[in-house]
Amino acid sequence: MTRAQVVRVHGFGGPEVMALETEDLPDPGPGEVRLRHTAVGLNFIDCYHRSGLYPMPLPTGIGLEAAGVIEALGPGVEGLAPGDRVGYCIGPLGAYGDRRNFPAELLMKLPDGVSDEDAASLMLQGLTAWYLLRRTYPVKAGETVLFHAAAGGVGLIACQWAKHLGVRLIGTAGSPEKAELAKAHGAAEVILYREEDVAGRVRELTGGKGVPVVYDSVGKDTWEGSLDSLSVRGLMVTFGNASGPVPAFSPGVLSAKGSLFLTRPTLFHYIGDKAERDAAAAELFDLVARGVIRTNVRQRFALTDVVAAHEALEGRRTVGSTVLLP
Repeated sequence: MTRAQVVRVHGFGGPEVMALETEDLPDPGPGEVRLRHTAVGLNFIDCYHRSGLYPMPLPTGIGLEAAGVIEALGPGVEGLAPGDRVGYCIGPLGAYGDRRNFPAELLMKLPDGVSDEDAASLMLQGLTAWYLLRRTYPVKAGETVLFHAAAGGVGLIACQWAKHLGVRLIGTAGSPEKAELAKAHGAAEVILYREEDVAGRVRELTGGKGVPVVYDSVGKDTWEGSLDSLSVRGLMVTFGNASGPVPAFSPGVLSAKGSLFLTRPTLFHYIGDKAERDAAAAELFDLVARGVIRTNVRQRFALTDVVAAHEALEGRRTVGSTVLLP
């Protein structure tokens, strides 16, 4: 029987609740493959699962995204073979580990032009940028949009993608260094949210009109400023809670601020269908292969240092993407 190292959470809380354990891994079952992970993506949603903001039955694995190599096939698996390079970003929690059994239908084959580290840092964040810009609010050339946390993993991909589509992206960042990084990846303007009035600055940059859409993964701290940055009938896209959940509010607020629309999308509802997922991944990987989107792995942690990795992420001491290396 194969042995696997996995990170388990036995009680919700801070980074210290994660423990690296060794377990027996059975042979893959029907429709499954056994994967050897080569790189694991670190994402803010992992912190939500660990803290209990998104409750899961305990004990639980953690992590949604990884790249690796197929070691063995279970009964009924077709179209894949041992040695294939693959990745995933949806499915059962448990990416934090060196090996696991995983549903074959949720895997995406990795093209030669995309490395394992890039894939592990790219799929969840890149496909998030895809659904935000291409599906939730399909941006159009010539538009101006506001994207919070522009120097984060999703943000840097969105900056590049928006520029490629002819969109003027106004980003926000917490430091001059992060602002320069966002600009280097395509942001037209970057607002330092700790020093400037975000909504006021957006109005200045848009001739008083505001923007038709705000993409906000920060949550509580940016909620009011985001609403105040929107034009009449603008769309507020809240897709994360890095600073905490959005406070309770009356729907009348949306009316008072310009008949605004609000949505809280999640990636799975855009890539749960295999055909749509494969098409989205093909579009993303093509842009990477052509150099339109540059990957941004800026931090690497050993799997054994997973606690430090979460502390850095939640402490906003990371830029771009972070991977765990088994």
